[in-house]
Amino acid sequence: MGVAVQSHYFQVGPVVPWALAGVGAVATQSAVNIAYGPLGLDLMKAGYTAQQAIEAVIAGDEHADLRQVAMVDAHGNVAAHTGSKCIPAAGHIAGKGHSCQANLMEKDTVWGAMSRAYETATGPLADRLMAALDAAEAEGGDIRGKQSSAMLIVKGTWSGRPWEDRTIDLRVEDHPDPLGELRRLIQIRRAYDADAEADRLDELADLEGARQKRIEAFELAPDNVELRFWAGVATAHAGDLGTGAMLIAQAVREDPRWLETMRRLTAIDRLTSEQVAELEPRVTALAK
Repeated sequence: MGVAVQSHYFQVGPVVPWALAGVGAVATQSAVNIAYGPLGLDLMKAGYTAQQAIEAVIAGDEHADLRQVAMVDAHGNVAAHTGSKCIPAAGHIAGKGHSCQANLMEKDTVWGAMSRAYETATGPLADRLMAALDAAEAEGGDIRGKQSSAMLIVKGTWSGRPWEDRTIDLRVEDHPDPLGELRRLIQIRRAYDADAEADRLDELADLEGARQKRIEAFELAPDNVELRFWAGVATAHAGDLGTGAMLIAQAVREDPRWLETMRRLTAIDRLTSEQVAELEPRVTALAK
Protein backbone atom coordinates (compact mmCIF):
# COMPACT_ATOMS: atom_id res chain seq x y z
CA MET A 1 0.00 0.00 0.00
CA GLY A 2 1.23 3.50 -0.63
CA VAL A 3 0.69 7.18 -1.28
CA ALA A 4 2.34 9.43 -3.86
CA VAL A 5 1.93 13.18 -4.19
CA GLN A 6 3.17 16.23 -6.03
CA SER A 7 2.35 19.81 -5.09
CA HIS A 8 3.40 23.43 -5.31
CA TYR A 9 4.08 23.33 -1.58
CA PHE A 10 7.34 23.19 0.32
CA GLN A 11 7.93 19.78 1.96
CA VAL A 12 4.72 18.04 0.98
CA GLY A 13 6.20 14.74 2.22
CA PRO A 14 5.65 15.24 5.97
CA VAL A 15 2.08 16.45 5.38
CA VAL A 16 0.13 14.38 2.85
CA PRO A 17 1.23 10.69 2.83
CA TRP A 18 0.56 8.31 5.71
CA ALA A 19 0.67 4.52 5.66
CA LEU A 20 1.12 1.59 8.03
CA ALA A 21 1.80 -1.99 6.97
CA GLY A 22 -1.15 -4.29 7.46
CA VAL A 23 -3.43 -1.33 8.25
CA GLY A 24 -3.89 1.15 5.41
CA ALA A 25 -2.88 4.37 3.72
CA VAL A 26 -4.11 7.96 4.00
CA ALA A 27 -3.62 11.06 1.86
CA THR A 28 -4.71 14.27 3.60
CA GLN A 29 -4.80 17.31 1.32
CA SER A 30 -6.21 20.75 0.49
CA ALA A 31 -6.36 22.95 3.62
CA VAL A 32 -4.59 20.09 5.34
CA ASN A 33 -5.62 18.77 8.71
CA ILE A 34 -2.52 16.67 9.38
CA ALA A 35 -4.30 14.83 12.19
CA TYR A 36 -6.37 13.00 9.57
CA GLY A 37 -3.24 10.96 8.74
CA PRO A 38 -2.32 9.39 12.09
CA LEU A 39 -5.92 9.37 13.30
CA GLY A 40 -7.13 7.60 10.16
CA LEU A 41 -4.45 4.93 10.59
CA ASP A 42 -5.34 4.50 14.27
CA LEU A 43 -9.00 4.00 13.40
CA MET A 44 -8.27 1.48 10.65
CA LYS A 45 -5.89 -0.33 12.99
CA ALA A 46 -8.76 -0.56 15.47
CA GLY A 47 -10.92 -2.26 12.84
CA TYR A 48 -12.67 0.62 11.08
CA THR A 49 -13.09 0.37 7.32
CA ALA A 50 -11.70 3.17 5.18
CA GLN A 51 -15.21 4.64 4.85
CA GLN A 52 -15.88 4.46 8.58
CA ALA A 53 -12.53 6.05 9.33
CA ILE A 54 -13.14 8.95 6.94
CA GLU A 55 -16.60 9.55 8.35
CA ALA A 56 -15.15 9.61 11.85
CA VAL A 57 -12.37 12.13 11.15
CA ILE A 58 -14.71 14.39 9.20
CA ALA A 59 -17.32 14.29 11.94
CA GLY A 60 -14.80 15.67 14.41
CA ASP A 61 -13.65 18.55 12.20
CA GLU A 62 -15.71 21.74 12.01
CA HIS A 63 -13.80 22.73 8.87
CA ALA A 64 -14.26 19.48 6.96
CA ASP A 65 -15.61 21.41 3.98
CA LEU A 66 -12.04 22.72 3.45
CA ARG A 67 -10.43 19.28 3.54
CA GLN A 68 -9.63 16.63 1.02
CA VAL A 69 -8.73 13.15 2.20
CA ALA A 70 -8.60 9.60 0.86
CA MET A 71 -8.08 6.31 2.64
CA VAL A 72 -7.49 2.71 1.61
CA ASP A 73 -7.57 -0.03 4.21
CA ALA A 74 -5.64 -3.31 4.17
CA HIS A 75 -8.72 -5.14 2.81
CA GLY A 76 -8.79 -2.92 -0.28
CA ASN A 77 -11.73 -0.77 0.79
CA VAL A 78 -11.50 2.79 -0.55
CA ALA A 79 -13.05 6.06 0.61
CA ALA A 80 -12.49 9.70 -0.28
CA HIS A 81 -13.83 13.13 0.62
CA THR A 82 -13.48 16.45 -1.20
CA GLY A 83 -14.97 19.32 0.79
CA SER A 84 -17.26 21.81 -0.91
CA LYS A 85 -14.84 24.66 -0.15
CA CYS A 86 -11.72 23.06 -1.64
CA ILE A 87 -10.26 25.43 -4.22
CA PRO A 88 -11.25 24.42 -7.77
CA ALA A 89 -10.48 22.45 -9.72
CA ALA A 90 -10.89 19.87 -6.98
CA GLY A 91 -12.26 16.36 -6.95
CA HIS A 92 -11.57 12.67 -6.57
CA ILE A 93 -12.28 9.33 -8.16
CA ALA A 94 -12.22 5.95 -6.43
CA GLY A 95 -11.25 2.80 -8.31
CA LYS A 96 -10.49 -0.77 -7.40
CA GLY A 97 -8.12 -0.59 -4.45
CA HIS A 98 -7.15 3.02 -5.11
CA SER A 99 -8.25 6.64 -4.96
CA CYS A 100 -6.95 9.62 -6.94
CA GLN A 101 -7.70 13.11 -5.71
CA ALA A 102 -6.47 16.64 -6.38
CA ASN A 103 -7.24 20.25 -5.66
CA LEU A 104 -6.10 23.58 -7.06
CA MET A 105 -5.67 21.86 -10.42
CA GLU A 106 -5.58 23.59 -13.78
CA LYS A 107 -8.32 21.25 -15.09
CA ASP A 108 -11.01 19.03 -13.63
CA THR A 109 -9.75 16.14 -15.76
CA VAL A 110 -6.68 15.54 -13.57
CA TRP A 111 -7.96 12.90 -11.16
CA GLY A 112 -9.65 10.89 -13.89
CA ALA A 113 -6.43 10.85 -15.89
CA MET A 114 -4.55 9.75 -12.80
CA SER A 115 -6.89 6.84 -12.19
CA ARG A 116 -6.75 5.63 -15.80
CA ALA A 117 -2.96 5.81 -15.78
CA TYR A 118 -2.72 3.90 -12.50
CA GLU A 119 -5.11 1.18 -13.66
CA THR A 120 -3.33 0.61 -16.97
CA ALA A 121 0.24 0.84 -15.64
CA THR A 122 2.25 -2.29 -14.95
CA GLY A 123 5.17 -3.16 -12.73
CA PRO A 124 5.84 -2.47 -9.05
CA LEU A 125 3.53 -0.20 -7.07
CA ALA A 126 6.07 2.64 -7.17
CA ASP A 127 5.95 2.64 -10.99
CA ARG A 128 2.15 2.66 -11.04
CA LEU A 129 2.03 5.53 -8.56
CA MET A 130 4.52 7.45 -10.68
CA ALA A 131 2.35 6.83 -13.74
CA ALA A 132 -0.58 8.48 -11.94
CA LEU A 133 1.51 11.51 -11.00
CA ASP A 134 2.87 11.82 -14.53
CA ALA A 135 -0.68 11.72 -15.88
CA ALA A 136 -1.73 14.48 -13.50
CA GLU A 137 1.13 16.67 -14.67
CA ALA A 138 0.31 15.94 -18.32
CA GLU A 139 -3.21 17.26 -17.68
CA GLY A 140 -1.82 20.56 -16.40
CA GLY A 141 -1.25 19.59 -12.77
CA ASP A 142 -1.27 22.14 -9.98
CA ILE A 143 -2.32 25.54 -11.34
CA ARG A 144 0.40 27.14 -9.20
CA GLY A 145 3.16 24.99 -10.70
CA LYS A 146 5.30 22.34 -9.03
CA GLN A 147 7.69 22.32 -6.09
CA SER A 148 7.80 19.11 -4.05
CA SER A 149 6.82 15.46 -4.21
CA ALA A 150 6.85 12.36 -2.04
CA MET A 151 6.18 8.64 -2.07
CA LEU A 152 5.52 6.31 0.85
CA ILE A 153 5.04 2.56 0.35
CA VAL A 154 4.56 -0.11 3.01
CA LYS A 155 4.01 -3.85 2.85
CA GLY A 156 0.48 -5.17 2.87
CA THR A 157 1.10 -7.33 5.92
CA TRP A 158 2.54 -6.22 9.25
CA SER A 159 5.70 -8.16 10.09
CA GLY A 160 6.52 -6.61 13.46
CA ARG A 161 9.65 -5.11 11.88
CA PRO A 162 8.66 -1.57 10.82
CA TRP A 163 12.13 -0.90 9.43
CA GLU A 164 11.45 -3.63 6.89
CA ASP A 165 7.76 -2.93 6.34
CA ARG A 166 8.38 0.60 5.04
CA THR A 167 9.87 -0.19 1.65
CA ILE A 168 9.92 3.31 0.11
CA ASP A 169 9.92 6.61 1.99
CA LEU A 170 11.20 9.32 -0.33
CA ARG A 171 10.74 13.09 -0.30
CA VAL A 172 11.68 15.85 -2.71
CA GLU A 173 11.34 18.98 -0.61
CA ASP A 174 12.00 21.78 -3.12
CA HIS A 175 12.93 21.14 -6.76
CA PRO A 176 12.11 22.57 -10.21
CA ASP A 177 11.27 19.04 -11.44
CA PRO A 178 9.98 17.17 -8.40
CA LEU A 179 8.67 14.18 -10.35
CA GLY A 180 11.91 13.74 -12.26
CA GLU A 181 13.85 13.91 -9.02
CA LEU A 182 11.47 11.49 -7.29
CA ARG A 183 11.91 9.02 -10.15
CA ARG A 184 15.70 9.30 -9.81
CA LEU A 185 15.48 8.65 -6.06
CA ILE A 186 13.29 5.58 -6.61
CA GLN A 187 15.96 4.14 -8.88
CA ILE A 188 18.65 4.79 -6.27
CA ARG A 189 16.42 3.23 -3.60
CA ARG A 190 16.20 0.09 -5.70
CA ALA A 191 19.95 0.07 -6.11
CA TYR A 192 20.50 0.28 -2.36
CA ASP A 193 17.90 -2.43 -1.79
CA ALA A 194 19.98 -4.70 -4.02
CA ASP A 195 23.08 -3.67 -2.08
CA ALA A 196 21.34 -4.49 1.21
CA GLU A 197 20.50 -7.93 -0.13
CA ALA A 198 24.20 -8.33 -0.96
CA ASP A 199 25.01 -7.58 2.69
CA ARG A 200 22.70 -10.41 3.73
CA LEU A 201 24.35 -12.79 1.30
CA ASP A 202 27.77 -11.75 2.59
CA GLU A 203 26.66 -12.73 6.09
CA LEU A 204 25.71 -16.14 4.68
CA ALA A 205 29.17 -16.43 3.05
CA ASP A 206 27.54 -16.54 -0.39
CA LEU A 207 30.32 -14.63 -2.15
CA GLU A 208 29.07 -15.17 -5.69
CA GLY A 209 25.50 -14.25 -4.80
CA ALA A 210 26.73 -11.11 -3.04
CA ARG A 211 28.86 -10.20 -6.05
CA GLN A 212 25.90 -10.51 -8.39
CA LYS A 213 23.75 -8.30 -6.16
CA ARG A 214 26.52 -5.67 -5.87
CA ILE A 215 26.81 -5.57 -9.64
CA GLU A 216 23.04 -5.27 -9.94
CA ALA A 217 23.09 -2.36 -7.50
CA PHE A 218 25.86 -0.61 -9.40
CA GLU A 219 24.07 -1.11 -12.74
CA LEU A 220 20.87 0.38 -11.31
CA ALA A 221 22.77 3.51 -10.25
CA PRO A 222 25.93 3.65 -12.39
CA ASP A 223 26.79 7.20 -11.31
CA ASN A 224 26.88 6.24 -7.64
CA VAL A 225 30.55 6.03 -6.62
CA GLU A 226 29.95 4.07 -3.44
CA LEU A 227 27.94 1.35 -5.15
CA ARG A 228 30.68 1.11 -7.79
CA PHE A 229 33.27 0.68 -5.01
CA TRP A 230 31.33 -2.08 -3.25
CA ALA A 231 30.72 -3.86 -6.56
CA GLY A 232 34.48 -3.85 -7.03
CA VAL A 233 35.12 -5.14 -3.53
CA ALA A 234 32.60 -7.96 -3.93
CA THR A 235 34.04 -8.88 -7.32
CA ALA A 236 37.58 -8.99 -5.93
CA HIS A 237 36.50 -10.93 -2.85
CA ALA A 238 34.82 -13.51 -5.11
CA GLY A 239 38.14 -14.02 -6.90
CA ASP A 240 38.09 -11.68 -9.91
CA LEU A 241 40.82 -9.26 -8.84
CA GLY A 242 41.19 -7.68 -12.27
CA THR A 243 37.59 -6.51 -12.64
CA GLY A 244 37.43 -5.67 -8.94
CA ALA A 245 40.53 -3.47 -9.19
CA MET A 246 39.08 -1.66 -12.19
CA LEU A 247 35.84 -0.80 -10.37
CA ILE A 248 37.61 0.21 -7.18
CA ALA A 249 40.03 2.37 -9.17
CA GLN A 250 37.13 4.27 -10.71
CA ALA A 251 35.95 5.16 -7.21
CA VAL A 252 39.48 6.06 -6.10
CA ARG A 253 39.76 8.36 -9.09
CA GLU A 254 36.77 10.27 -7.73
CA ASP A 255 38.14 10.37 -4.17
CA PRO A 256 41.51 8.89 -3.12
CA ARG A 257 40.17 8.03 0.33
CA TRP A 258 38.41 4.99 -1.13
CA LEU A 259 41.87 3.42 -1.27
CA GLU A 260 42.21 3.67 2.51
CA THR A 261 38.65 2.39 2.85
CA MET A 262 39.67 -0.68 0.87
CA ARG A 263 42.62 -1.30 3.20
CA ARG A 264 40.40 -1.14 6.28
CA LEU A 265 38.13 -3.90 4.99
CA THR A 266 40.58 -6.53 6.17
CA ALA A 267 39.45 -5.75 9.72
CA ILE A 268 35.99 -7.16 8.98
CA ASP A 269 37.12 -9.92 6.58
CA ARG A 270 35.47 -8.24 3.60
CA LEU A 271 38.84 -8.61 1.87
CA THR A 272 41.84 -10.66 2.91
CA SER A 273 45.25 -9.10 3.52
CA GLU A 274 46.54 -11.01 0.50
CA GLN A 275 43.79 -9.63 -1.71
CA VAL A 276 44.46 -6.07 -0.59
CA ALA A 277 48.19 -6.50 -1.15
CA GLU A 278 47.49 -7.59 -4.72
CA LEU A 279 44.74 -5.07 -5.35
CA GLU A 280 46.50 -1.94 -4.11
CA PRO A 281 49.15 -1.59 -6.83
CA ARG A 282 46.58 -2.43 -9.52
CA VAL A 283 44.11 0.09 -8.18
CA THR A 284 46.78 2.77 -7.80
CA ALA A 285 47.97 2.29 -11.37
CA LEU A 286 44.45 2.27 -12.84
CA ALA A 287 43.35 5.31 -10.83
CA LYS A 288 46.05 7.56 -12.33
